[in-house]
Amino acid sequence: MAAITGLLQRPTGYAGWWSWVVTVDHKRIGILYGVTAFAFLLVGGIQALLMRLQLATPEAEVVSADTFNQLFTMHGTTMIFLVIMPLGAAFFNYLIPLQIGARDVAFPRLNAFSYWTFLFGALLMNTSFLVGEVPDSGWFMYANISERAAGLRTEFWILGIQVLGIASLAAAFNFFVTIVNMRAPGMTLMRMPLFTWMSLVTMVLIVLAFPIITVAVTLLMLDRFFDAQFFVPAAGGNPVLWQHLFWLFGHPEVYILILPAMGIVSEVLPTFSRKPLFGYPVVVYSGIVIGFMSWGVWSHHMFTVGLGPVANSAFALSTMAIAVPTGVKIFNWLGTLWGGSIEAKTALLFSVGFIAMFIIGGLSGVMHSSAPSDFQQQDTYFVVAHFHYVLFGGSLLGIFSGIYYWWPKVTGRLLNEGLGKLNFWLMFIGFNVTFFPMHFLGLDGMPRRVFSYSGEMGWDFWNMVASVGSFIIAASMLVFIWNVIVTARRGEQASGDPWDGRTLEWSMASPPPAYNFETIPTVEARDDWWETKQRLGAPVPSGGANGHTEHHGEGGHGIHMPSLSYFPILVSLGMTLAAAGMLIHLAVSFVGIAIMLTSIYGWALEPASE
Repeated sequence: MAAITGLLQRPTGYAGWWSWVVTVDHKRIGILYGVTAFAFLLVGGIQALLMRLQLATPEAEVVSADTFNQLFTMHGTTMIFLVIMPLGAAFFNYLIPLQIGARDVAFPRLNAFSYWTFLFGALLMNTSFLVGEVPDSGWFMYANISERAAGLRTEFWILGIQVLGIASLAAAFNFFVTIVNMRAPGMTLMRMPLFTWMSLVTMVLIVLAFPIITVAVTLLMLDRFFDAQFFVPAAGGNPVLWQHLFWLFGHPEVYILILPAMGIVSEVLPTFSRKPLFGYPVVVYSGIVIGFMSWGVWSHHMFTVGLGPVANSAFALSTMAIAVPTGVKIFNWLGTLWGGSIEAKTALLFSVGFIAMFIIGGLSGVMHSSAPSDFQQQDTYFVVAHFHYVLFGGSLLGIFSGIYYWWPKVTGRLLNEGLGKLNFWLMFIGFNVTFFPMHFLGLDGMPRRVFSYSGEMGWDFWNMVASVGSFIIAASMLVFIWNVIVTARRGEQASGDPWDGRTLEWSMASPPPAYNFETIPTVEARDDWWETKQRLGAPVPSGGANGHTEHHGEGGHGIHMPSLSYFPILVSLGMTLAAAGMLIHLAVSFVGIAIMLTSIYGWALEPASE
């Protein structure tokens, strides 16, 4: 661990573990997001392995039915809210200011607040394991199930989601303002890197989507705490209202998870094919169209609830239509690779794997857009296969592509390519061995969310195959961890521009100094750093033209950076205690509110910079 920590540059004025608690440096916060999310990836992976062990053979008794319900609920919640979203946030934090030529984000303390709020919300939700009150009604928490859940199981999920939502909204407002207001001179919107563009669309979706789930969860909380009965049919409530609210959030959420990965792939492919992204404006506009259209497809999750033929037809058509801008992106990515000088690095392999798996997930998604087809596949393992091809084969493969691509920028060392390719092939093969057979199981009628099945159903072979595949995925994660450990100790040193990159983050040293840019660059073209190198006649390690300067952390003495602050973590702690007090005792809530208000007051009076 000490070797890994030593990879990360320690800017002037920071010392020891306390420096990570009080930091407002966007790069350090990005690292905190990434490490925390990866830890929860391991937690969610262990939950998945336990489920696959239970389902590997008919009538197994690895876990009980109640434990299985807890596992699939927390696995889904963990992977969506505690892994893929914060891994995206790790990239937002580290890269966006570097890509747009800024020294930091618009609101550095709010940025720190968003991380600590995410961490405390995640810990609050997972505290349920310690007290035996683990949520068990599914990550979607359908009201007719969650209303009847025993004890405080639903309450832990409700309050955890509320806190996590505040973290997401804080980050989204921050990065939206950063991208809109803090771009370097000359960086127009149509000169922005694709990752920054897809991040901007993601921020808009977060700002608009999370208030919807906040309303839904608040109504459910009022039902649970005060017997308000918004979703209780016997009292005049309607559980279908929960589905509308949840999926009106839930489908934009799918694109909140996938758009950052699309942005990563759009950065990696041009670098390793040695040519510009094919159809840059079309990729940008298709991303915007996807974000807009994501609001008109939510009820394709509800074809079986009795909305009627008119509503089902309308949502079937909108679901088919949203496949068009997604398909446009795929053709643009393939056009970027076509005729390029391909360099098959690990990052490129993960990006190509992303394209292949996302196509499969997209095709099965189009199958679900037909209401009669969806009636057969609804609540079967076919849906589980589709969902994982989109979010694992899509989001997670794209995120790993980004990890291998930007790792040298973050740490100053290259990950081992041999281990990286082993990591990819194990993950790629294990993923397909695990989830492709679920299409067969679903079409053969195996329901999702069942903890056991009879051997007479004929599902045992493909379930065993899927369980074997899940352990291949686990082996791929161990290879990645070993790669990190090995290269931390004796990995190859990375220059500022080890891949001959195209965007501004490659114009500085690896890792960058605390202040990012000693001189704010002037941008004169799309892929400005690449264009600068071409004008020089040959690739150069980094810096030296057009205002771009390679930094080694020795300059920047006159640059004022935001001061360290412990108020963000205190505000987050107070807010989380206020939520936890609703489960423990109101006195705890009052203490939390007092800490939060006092810390907000101190935050407001704190000096802005060192």
